Formats: sequence, C-alpha cells, structure tokens
Amino acid sequence: MALSEFEIKRAEKVLQGFLERHRPPAAIRPRLDLGGRVSGQSVEIFSIRPRYDDPSIRMETPAAKATYVKSRGLWKVYWMRADLKWHAYRPRPEVKRLEAFLELVGEDPDGCFFG
Repeated sequence: MALSEFEIKRAEKVLQGFLERHRPPAAIRPRLDLGGRVSGQSVEIFSIRPRYDDPSIRMETPAAKATYVKSRGLWKVYWMRADLKWHAYRPRPEVKRLEAFLELVGEDPDGCFFG
C-alpha cells in the first residue's frame, strides 16, 4: 500500500534535509552528486554522475532504499549490491523511523551504501 499524501510530504521533507547535509560541495556536483526520491511506499537514495562516454547524459546509481510496511509500522532497509539487485541490509534490516534509515545511510558503517 502506498504512503498517504501527508506521509509522502513528510518523507520528502526528511529526505531533503538528509540530502542538504550529505551532498558534496557545489563545485563537485557536476561530476558527483547525491539525489533521492519518494516513490510508492519507498524512499530511494542514489548518486548522480555524468556517463563516462557521454558526459552530457547524467546517470543515477542506486545506493539505498527503505520501503514502508504499513501493517507493521516499520521501514525495511535495502542496499544495492554489485549484482544490481536490492538486498536486505543485514546489520539492521528494519527500522521504526525514516530518520533511523537516513542515519544508517549517512554513517554507512559497513560501506554497503556508498562503498
């Protein structure tokens, strides 16, 4: 089940705050940036870079995703492995709050989200 309009607006606000704190300096952003989106019941964080063979094309590389499970009132945490599939983040596969997910991504203690 998708997030309500209120939950989407709240998630977008929290995500925007995370991005403001973690984006690289403005001078670097044309070569490497950080982005995110709320879609359905998920919040996704990704890096943005120019394509190596055509710098006019910007590519998104998924790094982290949290999916809200409304019936259980929690967020499932995923990371993108080299096989390009989402995998549960084993050290902490579930969190109660979106802020806790963003803290995990920001700290990245195991180097799973951004290497």
